[in-house]
Amino acid sequence: MNRPKVIVLHTPLANPKKLEQFVEDCLREGVKSIAIHGKGCELVEELIDDIITGVGKQEDRFLVTSSHTDEPLDDVLACVALWDGGSVVRELKF
Repeated sequence: MNRPKVIVLHTPLANPKKLEQFVEDCLREGVKSIAIHGKGCELVEELIDDIITGVGKQEDRFLVTSSHTDEPLDDVLACVALWDGGSVVRELKF
């Protein structure tokens, strides 16, 4: 599945066991940024960062993460759409 460059991931996660594979898929498919929105998003952002850096510093294992607890979803979507000069954004919840 070809993912867009920017993803907005909604929390809380219904199935946290899928997070590691999701992040690995994002890295493999060239996702550049994951914005996490909703309750508990800071923890999910930390988990994603740990997955990315868990194998050590590698140039091909980099993407930008951000968390957005109390921001309106429309504001988050508008902001991340401007990332990287106007990226296609996909919203996900799992």
